[in-house]
Amino acid sequence: MAAVGTRGRVSEDQLKGWMVRGLDGDAAAQNALLSAMVPLLRSFFGRRLRGAGDDVEDLVQEALIAIHTRRASYDRERPFTAWAYAVARYKMIDHFRRTRQHVPFEGLEDILAAEGFADAASAKIDVDAMLGEISPKQAQAIRATKIDGLSVAEAAQAAGISEADVKVSVHRGLKALAARLKGK
Repeated sequence: MAAVGTRGRVSEDQLKGWMVRGLDGDAAAQNALLSAMVPLLRSFFGRRLRGAGDDVEDLVQEALIAIHTRRASYDRERPFTAWAYAVARYKMIDHFRRTRQHVPFEGLEDILAAEGFADAASAKIDVDAMLGEISPKQAQAIRATKIDGLSVAEAAQAAGISEADVKVSVHRGLKALAARLKGK
């Protein structure tokens, strides 16, 4: 099982060592790594999802699976924990997107007008007009990821294109919109 450092914690060097040996085909090291990550991930998610024990455990499992399946993307020259917590962070973001509650507001226009946002409808029209100035593919990618809140994977699946294509389209579209706003 996992050897622990001071105060019962596993060190970065131990985790990285297990990861590197696991990448080299050492199944025992890979198992030790994943076992050692359980309490670290539980703590990471627990601090951010107070009172959601089932969600924490689900996210721990999702993150462990992602760490295992995406281990080939780990750069051996970089710290392991930074990479592992980035994977966990993305799993948490996906969780928030999946569980986001949409609450309809009846009379939203009246509320916005009373609060000084009478032009809320025209703001939507402005966004639509701005998106109309870039390619339809870029506009669709921006709308899906930045306005509708879909993940890159969800947007790619909906559009029938690759995730990389969605990322590139969003980047180029936002760059084009920024240039137009600056008057270039």
